[in-house]
Amino acid sequence: MSKQHYIIQLPPTIGRQVNRTARKQRRQPSDVAVEAIKQYFTLSRIPEEIPTQAELRAIRSGEAALKRGDSITLDELRRQEVMARRSRRTRAKVS
Repeated sequence: MSKQHYIIQLPPTIGRQVNRTARKQRRQPSDVAVEAIKQYFTLSRIPEEIPTQAELRAIRSGEAALKRGDSITLDELRRQEVMARRSRRTRAKVS
């Protein structure tokens, strides 16, 4: 397979990440860059979905709830789920 050469300039932080990843994987930096570019083009081809009217209403309702402060954090939700599971358990009867 014939290859075409390109010269690109990367910000220093990205260049360090490419070099670090290439060393860890024992690969050439250009191989890491090629993989990243392929991933970019793969992800950019994911079609954007158009929400239905019902989905748009649900989104607007959620946004309004957030503005009102009617929300909880993910940690709070997980805590509530754990508590709900615990309360359903029945204890063994003691005679």
